[in-house]
Amino acid sequence: MRTMRTGRTLVYLLLLGAVTVNYVDRVILSVAAKPVSQELGLSAPELGLLLSAFLWSYLVFVLPWGILTDRIGTKPSTVSGLALWTVATLLTGLSGGFGSIFAFRLIMGVGEASTYPAGAAAIREWIPTRERGLATTVFNAGGYAGPAIGSVVVGFLVGQFGWRSGFYFGAIIGALVLLAWIFVYKRPEQARFIGEAERAKILTERGDIGGAGVSAGGNSLGTLLRSRTMWGMFVAQGCAVYTVYMFLTWLPSYLQATHGLTVLKSGLYTAVPYAVAVPGTMLIGYLSDRLLRGQPAGSGRRRVIVTVTMLVSSCILLTPFVSSAPLILVLFSLSLTSIGSAVGLNIALLNDLLADPADTGRANGILMVGGNGFGVLAPIITGFVISWSGGYGMAFVVAGALLVVGAVLTMTMTRSPIAARGAVTTELVPS
Repeated sequence: MRTMRTGRTLVYLLLLGAVTVNYVDRVILSVAAKPVSQELGLSAPELGLLLSAFLWSYLVFVLPWGILTDRIGTKPSTVSGLALWTVATLLTGLSGGFGSIFAFRLIMGVGEASTYPAGAAAIREWIPTRERGLATTVFNAGGYAGPAIGSVVVGFLVGQFGWRSGFYFGAIIGALVLLAWIFVYKRPEQARFIGEAERAKILTERGDIGGAGVSAGGNSLGTLLRSRTMWGMFVAQGCAVYTVYMFLTWLPSYLQATHGLTVLKSGLYTAVPYAVAVPGTMLIGYLSDRLLRGQPAGSGRRRVIVTVTMLVSSCILLTPFVSSAPLILVLFSLSLTSIGSAVGLNIALLNDLLADPADTGRANGILMVGGNGFGVLAPIITGFVISWSGGYGMAFVVAGALLVVGAVLTMTMTRSPIAARGAVTTELVPS
């Protein structure tokens, strides 16, 4: 006899796998930057363009992917995006110069832009409201598992077999996750890997998301963008993701320059906070669901936990005053765990406050534009701040201040349902 959570656990693993591969692919070039530059004769500005290229196309295409997800359904959107960025990763490993790598990084960004809108739609399809905090933090934990795996495994492969091997590794694991999504994922109405009791629970507690998986309803983008709550979440997501990308792009350089670590040691030190954040964010997601048990999803009480985690993550404000490398690891592990929880729970809060489930893809697309818009700026602003101040301390102050701003906006601007006028949803009543 199947347990009540068997099928949902499998969906959790599919979501975690997609985001993990997504982030492994993002860090391959960062890990392999030195040998790539040496072999292809790249200048520092050219390398900077390559490192940021995928974010440009990601930012442009994340909202269109959200709209497309609402139209064609979760599985077609996820499979298409996964296939596109996996092929682009493979072709990057076969590239012979700046132009081709730049083009394939742009294509990779187009494909990866599907991940969060489609993942949010999968969570809305499969996860009862009282488990949504856990589901979104498991989903988002891939953003920390990916760098943890990538910085160690890709570093080893690049050291042993050359920089192209890192991209081949990314393509192989991408193909495996793609096959899992093709052959395993189904909407709960059609899935054979769940029992009838679990199916009934999901369908009763999730809200309807469009019957056959293709939404014909929902609000316009203009309606969503007129929501004060939507804008509060948009900016708060950006404030959190800014720090995520600062860590992703500058942490190894910070450890090498400030604490005198070798490239190998800095890779291992970089992996530690990400490795801690994976179970840490899942635990906080689980606790958030426990704390909110019995509360209607539409009450938006999850905003309190988002606010607290953002405030805790602002502990990086203490970085300029800490000189011990082990203590820095503790500080960064706490901050990354809290940031990861805030980002994941902000997505859960968005799902809680959406009055119409048919808006899930496009609303999450808007949220990702906010997050990655700030994310694009993070490595650039950090570089300028380091150059201007002569050190890394002020860069962490900027990031910590943004986290405090995000906490304030979450607490003050996310108090109303999004596009609620005339909407009907059964999710406002706890079961």
